[in-house]
Amino acid sequence: MSKKQKEQQSGEIDLRYKNGKEVVKGGILGAFIGLAVIVPGVSGSAVAIIFRLYEKLLYALGGIFRRFKESARFLLPVVLGGIVGLVLGFFGVKALLNLLPFAIVALFAGLMLGAFPAVTDEIKGEKPTPVRIVLFALGLLFPLGLSALSVFGTPDMLSLENLSWYHYLLFLLVGFAIAITQLVPGLSATALLMTFGCFTPLLNSVSLTYWRENPMVLLVYVCLAAGFILGLLTVSNGLSRLLEKKRAPAFYTIAGLSLGSIVTMFFNPEIVEVYTGWTMGAAMWRELGIGMLLFALGIIAAHFFVQYERKRVMKDE
Repeated sequence: MSKKQKEQQSGEIDLRYKNGKEVVKGGILGAFIGLAVIVPGVSGSAVAIIFRLYEKLLYALGGIFRRFKESARFLLPVVLGGIVGLVLGFFGVKALLNLLPFAIVALFAGLMLGAFPAVTDEIKGEKPTPVRIVLFALGLLFPLGLSALSVFGTPDMLSLENLSWYHYLLFLLVGFAIAITQLVPGLSATALLMTFGCFTPLLNSVSLTYWRENPMVLLVYVCLAAGFILGLLTVSNGLSRLLEKKRAPAFYTIAGLSLGSIVTMFFNPEIVEVYTGWTMGAAMWRELGIGMLLFALGIIAAHFFVQYERKRVMKDE
């Protein structure tokens, strides 16, 4: 009997990191969760599947009160990595996106595409029934639909100034929805915020000058954080139970969502704005060339990592 089967039989999941490498993986997972706020299409939970930490992540979040010590130890590197990823996203990746937006998005898309086989590994050997194929198709279409809505919906930008009491309730719900995007692979927090018309206002509000002039925006952050934490704790528990009872259908849906999110990295309001600003010339061809190169390198790097993870898992079993 494999380790996974023993865990499923006992109903408990071992949340301990085996070694320093596992801790580093937890930190990298958190960093991708942080980056997902900045880079459309990047999915932290898809990275969790690649690292074989997805079910542990859901279990730790859902059982934070029941098994606080073990859950907190598992989540600490993820949280620290998330903070680092968010900071790097705002001050590093955001700057790179301003310089070479298509090329940087292509790099992340290549990484996600190269790692996609790690997601399909979860349904290997499972029969593709009509219901499962429909679930895969729905999963594929959902992020595409959300992205199309954010591109063509052109919502009015939500002002963060002079807000009424119900706006803060709205931000609680937005925070809850963002938590869902972080737990369900293939959903993009960025695309969701763009659909609600609050991505750019929130991004522009992150400055000391803005905070001094509009201190009530800090309450917006509090509401977002409260909704996000509530979403993590409740949705993770539900997803954990879903995977326990309907694992194959759930992962067929997740596979569709993950594949759809890779497509949306090249189709979202920010990258469409880049396309419309292009003019035929050396600059456009240079960025396209760099983007295609980085896309290929991302696929190759992720492919080798997935192969390494497969061998490691086979040894553990």
